[in-house]
Amino acid sequence: MKKAFFLGIFLNMILLISAQEFVANTDESKVPAYDLPDPLVFNDGSKVVNINDWTKRRIEILTIFENEVYGINPEWKGNMTSSELSVNQNAVNGKAIRKEIKLTLQNGNKKLEIIVLLYLPHSQKPVPVFLGYNFGGNHSVSGDQDILITSSWMRNNSSTGITDHKATEEGRGKASSRWQTEEIISRGYGLATVYYGDVDPDFDDGFKNGVHGLFEQQPTPASWGSIGAWAWGLSRVMDYIETIPSIDSKKVVVLGHSRLGKTSLWAGATDKRFAIVISNNSGCGGAALSMRRFGETVGRINTSFPHWFCDNFNKYNDKEATLPVDQHELIALIAPRPVYVASAEEDTWADPKGEFLSCFNASQVYNLSGYEGLPVKEMPPVNEPAIGTIGYHIRSGGHDVKLFDWQQYLDFADLHLKKK
Repeated sequence: MKKAFFLGIFLNMILLISAQEFVANTDESKVPAYDLPDPLVFNDGSKVVNINDWTKRRIEILTIFENEVYGINPEWKGNMTSSELSVNQNAVNGKAIRKEIKLTLQNGNKKLEIIVLLYLPHSQKPVPVFLGYNFGGNHSVSGDQDILITSSWMRNNSSTGITDHKATEEGRGKASSRWQTEEIISRGYGLATVYYGDVDPDFDDGFKNGVHGLFEQQPTPASWGSIGAWAWGLSRVMDYIETIPSIDSKKVVVLGHSRLGKTSLWAGATDKRFAIVISNNSGCGGAALSMRRFGETVGRINTSFPHWFCDNFNKYNDKEATLPVDQHELIALIAPRPVYVASAEEDTWADPKGEFLSCFNASQVYNLSGYEGLPVKEMPPVNEPAIGTIGYHIRSGGHDVKLFDWQQYLDFADLHLKKK
């Protein structure tokens, strides 16, 4: 036991020292010159000139992201069942139905349980839904006393009552400001959320736990990391949503904040069933251009979180200029479906300008499809959204999800979903 303890300390020290080698740049004048790969040029150098060409080019780009960044998901041959754990017909001051649903994924003799917290407004017709992961457990989303306390492994956090990697009553409702449940319900939308650690625990576990543990696999440099696993989990929740008559499964908005914003973008790129994709402060490996080397860099993120991406991504530590893709192409993979990217003024770690430039440079693919893309060429003023088929804003404040963000997301969903 003592050997394991001291080994853990030693490995953490090595990671800390290694991370310090990749110093973050927050000086715009130090951004290197870079040439972004063109999403409308095939690997052989020929140009994309029409939608049929783009369909083929899209496969090329997706394949590169799979092999070099997020990893390749193994083929799923298992099955999933659902069971209702609780129902409250008068949640959110009587405005909504709240349910807790257990999804059981089984592959041979391997099994994983995921708990979905679902809010639906009282409605006579199917409703659109926002779907996203939470960081603190389903009980952190609302102060309701009868929501189950999440039992999965968690990162310790004294401010939310997480000790010994377990959630406690102290965390109930602590993240409610990030979810704005009443605002969502009052606008006619439902909300489905899952604790992300139910799907894959957020530490380097050698493919032993979460959805990784459902598969018999020998990891390779291109094997899926946690972001790939979390995105895969969102697709399994989408499988469940498609079975619910009270939800309009053609109008599901997938969203995420920070590392889960990276996840929502990859989920939207790999699963076309998501009608709208939203990234909130996702930064490096999410919406921000890697080649800018501003804020968190590829080397820094791979050293601090070695389990998020596939091992091949390490080839680009401190060598972003050699990347065969960049994040504008991730957004382009979602075309022509609407995408919204949000930054925060004080969140320089996530590189707001790099997030804007990804949106701008993805717009040419939307234009090819006959859509506007991002309607501006310059970064908009703080708290003044730019809305096209691609939406973008930079909000005042720091790394968080605020009411302002949700108001823009709901307006964006109204614009693109309620006209259909």
